[in-house]
Amino acid sequence: MLLYYLIQLLIKNPIAFFIALFVLIFPLLISITVHEWSHGMVAYLFGDPTPKRQGRLTFNPFAHLDPIGTLMLFIVGIGWAKPIEINPDNIPGKTKQMLVALAGPASNLVMAILFSIILYIMSQYFDISLTRFQLETGIMGILGSFLSIIIQINIILAIFNMLPIPPLDGSNIVKWILPQNIAEAYYSKLAPFGLFFLLLLMFTGALRYIFAAAKVVEMFIFRVLDFLLGPIFASVLAFIGY
Repeated sequence: MLLYYLIQLLIKNPIAFFIALFVLIFPLLISITVHEWSHGMVAYLFGDPTPKRQGRLTFNPFAHLDPIGTLMLFIVGIGWAKPIEINPDNIPGKTKQMLVALAGPASNLVMAILFSIILYIMSQYFDISLTRFQLETGIMGILGSFLSIIIQINIILAIFNMLPIPPLDGSNIVKWILPQNIAEAYYSKLAPFGLFFLLLLMFTGALRYIFAAAKVVEMFIFRVLDFLLGPIFASVLAFIGY
């Protein structure tokens, strides 16, 4: 568990502990904040002022943190934020409501791609590995670890939030796909047990499948980047004589 790892690191190497804490916590806060802000902004653009009235259209992470979800981040390495509240009556059409639900996971995927581009360029320029970073190697190791972790976190959040379990975004997407009577029955019966199912996933080790899927997605992104940018980057370096 993440909490156990951090405690062990604090005992063995306090300096590495504080570096690891920064490298882990800062990406988590960025990823969760952008995720929730995206939900709120898309809802607001579609005509629902609820997120703005509740102060959720902000990049202040403390406006989005959920106490239990934050605790789970430290215990098992994955958690959730306080869900954005919307008024469906202000957002006409199921398509727009589904886009609001998709906005969070989509924002995480976009962030993963953007930071992957940065890490890929950095790996080519400084000739470092895309998959292995050591915090002890100095600023480049810390920066590489930071980028690698923020990429992984965003992919994990995108996949995790697509699970059809309330209050995750996947449940809202399923709710808008299903016929209204089935959707209401699905959500009303499942919602009271949503937290139980999430905890079950976390403490039975089922989340390892999400982590494994995230790793596959991460490597796929880098392979696509290598296919698209590799020849361009090689030509540029050859031109400047690097």
